[in-house]
Amino acid sequence: MNLKAIRLFLWVMVAVAAVVAGGFAVYTKFGKSAATEAGLSKPMTGIGGPFELIDQTGKPFTDKSLPGQPTAMFFGYTHCPDVCPTTLGEAQVWFKDLGPAADKLRFVFVTVDPERDTPEVMKGYLGAFGDRFMGLTGAADKVAAMLKSYHVFSRKVPDPNGKDYTLDHTAAIYLLDAQGRFVGIINYQEETAKAEAKLKALIGS
Repeated sequence: MNLKAIRLFLWVMVAVAAVVAGGFAVYTKFGKSAATEAGLSKPMTGIGGPFELIDQTGKPFTDKSLPGQPTAMFFGYTHCPDVCPTTLGEAQVWFKDLGPAADKLRFVFVTVDPERDTPEVMKGYLGAFGDRFMGLTGAADKVAAMLKSYHVFSRKVPDPNGKDYTLDHTAAIYLLDAQGRFVGIINYQEETAKAEAKLKALIGS
């Protein structure tokens, strides 16, 4: 899979079904030759890079914190009306089905809305889904830099009444191996069995 194809896929993975379907087709076309039976690929370069954020407790978390444990990384925001709570709810099911093996996996929720998503807000929001989710936020420029290095799409959509806003954003879950290298994705609302097969492969890699 070349970097141009990866970037194209990730930028079009916004939270609408048609775009998700198209993104999956691109990934299948370019990634199939390197994919394992579960749907993961060999580690790829060009996705990811240095970043400096903080978790929901205010503790620093950087790219150097990734190695040592496989990671499922999702980019969203706490005011998200549908995609984010749906994804976190699905992850709860995956964790339950994986049983003790889930303890080997780190699930990271990176905000695309640092303006509103303070550590305190992230802590309260993620706490409603259990204690397995780590939230990352930080200064707007640092969040923007991370989104850029991971080729994450994010666009503010003003409310028609001018009082609030939502965000269109990448809906896929990034899968990183125990060295912090990108090895695949779980699509938005992907079939449970397929998603769990990828996570089992990721944990066992």
